[in-house]
Amino acid sequence: MPPLAPPPSTLVLGATGFLGRWLVLELLTRGEPVAAAVRGTGRGTDLRHWLRAHGADDTALTTVAADLTRPGLGLSPEDDARLAEVRDVHNLAARYRFGLTPAQAEPANVHGALHALRWSATRPRLRRLVHLSGYRVGRDPQPQYPLDPRATTALYARLGAYEASKQLGDAAVRVTAPRLGVPLTTVNPSSVIGHSRTGEAGQYLGLAQLVRQLHRGRLPLLPGTRRTFLPVVTVDHLARFLAAVPEHDRAPVQAHSVLDPATPVLPDLIALLAAHLGVRPPRGLVPVGLVRRLPRALTGADPETLTFLSEDRYDTASADRLTTAAGLTHPPLIPALRHWAARLVAEDFGAPPR
Repeated sequence: MPPLAPPPSTLVLGATGFLGRWLVLELLTRGEPVAAAVRGTGRGTDLRHWLRAHGADDTALTTVAADLTRPGLGLSPEDDARLAEVRDVHNLAARYRFGLTPAQAEPANVHGALHALRWSATRPRLRRLVHLSGYRVGRDPQPQYPLDPRATTALYARLGAYEASKQLGDAAVRVTAPRLGVPLTTVNPSSVIGHSRTGEAGQYLGLAQLVRQLHRGRLPLLPGTRRTFLPVVTVDHLARFLAAVPEHDRAPVQAHSVLDPATPVLPDLIALLAAHLGVRPPRGLVPVGLVRRLPRALTGADPETLTFLSEDRYDTASADRLTTAAGLTHPPLIPALRHWAARLVAEDFGAPPR
């Protein structure tokens, strides 16, 4: 009979997702008893197989059946009791896909964020809720939630359902956490690439789609300007950062923008990847506004991704302080980008096996 896992001190929501499994791996490596929220026993088994394949000892892992879209996380009374000693909650769960409708995006990205917050408030030993927010999200120093219906409709029309719902979820937890007395950190990562040494990612949206177009010769012109900045961060650095947050953050509400400052501007980043993959780089640049007006069949660009192509720069001061305090350093970025691009090609950008 396998040994019983110790009572978990950390709950990871979205544990079977791209970021969640890397965070679970990092926490277990640190010797932290972890509860992974999964939807169905099969996904829990898959997670354990993945963890073992990556060298983890999963004897300190507990799996619980949860549904972020339901109040109380849809936990059974037995599973809720198993989580009585949880002090840190990481909500990495989200519905991440472009082309969603608001009705598809909101249950996980908005209502689910609040369900995680309200459940966290019931933990008597709670130290911190860490909410993984979105890129270019959470920059309003005075968030408002809820918005009136007209403002909500306008937000969805301007940004698309995924980014708009992430903005609403971010504002919802930042407004509500102080009222419930829940210590909260929101983490806003830039575009997440694969593991710094192996390139392994398992996610093929966002910047990966641009690399796919590049590799297949379908990127004759690059949207943006010479100053367009699409920062990245490796998945292993982000996992280490997330794991360190509860130990180091003390403010009632804290927000961090996490990116690798070594990221080159987008034209240089794409040129670097083109050289590594042995393909022709884009011949020039085209304004994002023009791409937005052209038919998608002609440009190959998903309209929702175009809002991410900006010249904006981001305040990383708080994340830099935590990184230093936790003794973390970003891995070398250029080799990591090359490993990631090669892995994307080897995996055919996530295409199902033929």
